Amino acid sequence: MSRFGQRLARVMTVGGLAIACVMTGSGAAHAAGAAYTALGDSYSSGVGTRSYTYDNTSCKRSNYAYPVLDAQRLGLTLTFAACSGARVPDVLNQLGSLSASTADVTVTVGGNDAGFSSVITQCAKPWPYTCGGDIDKAQTYIRNTLPGVLDGLYTKIHTLAPNAKVVVVGYPRLFNGQQCNAGARISPDEMSRLNDTSDLLAATTSGRASAHGFGYVDPRSAFTGHEICDSAEWLNGLSDPITESYHPNRDGQVGYANLVQTALTT
Repeated sequence: MSRFGQRLARVMTVGGLAIACVMTGSGAAHAAGAAYTALGDSYSSGVGTRSYTYDNTSCKRSNYAYPVLDAQRLGLTLTFAACSGARVPDVLNQLGSLSASTADVTVTVGGNDAGFSSVITQCAKPWPYTCGGDIDKAQTYIRNTLPGVLDGLYTKIHTLAPNAKVVVVGYPRLFNGQQCNAGARISPDEMSRLNDTSDLLAATTSGRASAHGFGYVDPRSAFTGHEICDSAEWLNGLSDPITESYHPNRDGQVGYANLVQTALTT
């Protein structure tokens, strides 16, 4: 073979390997403008960031929310369907953009189904109000009802977007055991039980995600040291307006974006 022919053969071999990597999905590259749909509740929409200029709906979608940050980082075309207050039945109504051409899907949901916001509100009330019974009810729902509800949603997502990489995104623990919000009387024992409920929700959600072949982002370790009352909070404590309370702030959404970006590209 001539010297030119040898060089051409080497170029073709290298080029063929690069093409093979793209076609088999090895590596972390996304096609430019690939379709990404972000589903879920307020943790996905960006409640807690105090800025909701993404659109003019009541869903409180923020330009600081992790779906927007990751779409910008990865060059994805975002359909931002997540909405504050969403439960699984609401997320089932967010699936309109899903198709065989959808490349990536993220979804955070389950906390509102378990009534987590109402439970924390009850825990924060002054004495003689208590929330032990409310926590028990939430945990019973998470154990006995939520798995089947999630199965229905995850099956629908896979049916509509069979070629998508689907990543289920979980919730952090909120509390570090300290009391620093004068207006919220949540005892150390209640904080511990609420964190236990977050752990139960993580175990349930990750288990159902795995059963459907979906990825799972567990933010609990990343948020350790950044909980409510920590010196570098990624989560709002009791806030004004109250709807900002117990949600990731802008730093928390960056923390989420880092985790989700890794999940989408590996």
